[in-house]
Amino acid sequence: MTTTVALPDEYTFRPPEPNDAEAIVDLLSAYNLAMIGFPDCTLDGVTAFLAEPGFDRGTDSWLVLAGNGLPIGLAASFGLGDRQVVQIDLTSQEPAVAAWLFERATRRAREMGHERGHAQVTVDFFIFRADEPLRALLSDRGCAFGTTYHRMRIDHTADATVPGLPEGVVVRRGAFDDAARWAAHEVVIESFRGQFGFVPRPHDEWVEALEALPTFDWSQLTVLEVGGRAVAVRQCNDGFVEKENCGHIAMLGVLEEFRGRGLARFLLRDAFALDAAAGRAGTMLHVDTNNPTPALGLYLSVGMNPILVIDGLRCVLTTGRLGS
Repeated sequence: MTTTVALPDEYTFRPPEPNDAEAIVDLLSAYNLAMIGFPDCTLDGVTAFLAEPGFDRGTDSWLVLAGNGLPIGLAASFGLGDRQVVQIDLTSQEPAVAAWLFERATRRAREMGHERGHAQVTVDFFIFRADEPLRALLSDRGCAFGTTYHRMRIDHTADATVPGLPEGVVVRRGAFDDAARWAAHEVVIESFRGQFGFVPRPHDEWVEALEALPTFDWSQLTVLEVGGRAVAVRQCNDGFVEKENCGHIAMLGVLEEFRGRGLARFLLRDAFALDAAAGRAGTMLHVDTNNPTPALGLYLSVGMNPILVIDGLRCVLTTGRLGS
């Protein structure tokens, strides 16, 4: 069982190891500088990637090394849920290496689907809008546009106004017991169901993934209740503190029947106030511009602005003939 694209002889490959983290940061930073003009990764982020629950570095990732032993490319296949959807991260500025990594990673995606009995597997890639070489590679291999994400930011030049709480709403800050975490997780699943690339995680795996993030603790999860029922959730972390001194809203969801009541707007402005009080320069988040809710309009209306564009590309692969 071999790939149809050969890795050039001057390169070798192996799975990444935890002690590769700093070298991987250098690889990703160089790629970021070439594509968007600034480094967009941290050591904490790479460390979390290498320890992602449900991810087997030995079978699901490939680090390509140049003759001097430094990384020249990296790819990883992350199987989601029952492995009918696989997200692939791929980085290399060397076209031949990128092509080889694409074949390795998509082959592993097909294997994951095959192992779970699926006839097809959906594969998602998320790439910077500016990365034309990778876009061309993916397009030539049958990947099509799926959606666009904007990274949004608001700057805090003074203390942000603490918002008034919508009538009948109770704020629960922090999730320090399993009951609170279950309630929050159920809101996440229901509010994001059907959105591009979202696949619910088993509860234990969701908890494990959050606890593995060096930039997160349970005090950064906020739930809104109405009538004793959890109806909205906001998950923050410190992923942008090191590089930008900004807070990060990693996830914000409201149950469909409770939308239009100002809950998302409250959670946004509440995060802005907390970040400003903590001395953060701003607050950042990512939004799917094809979100079935009018999320982009909401974020613009509260003063956030788009600063970076990321496209989601998708292909559907058959899993039956893994030797082809």
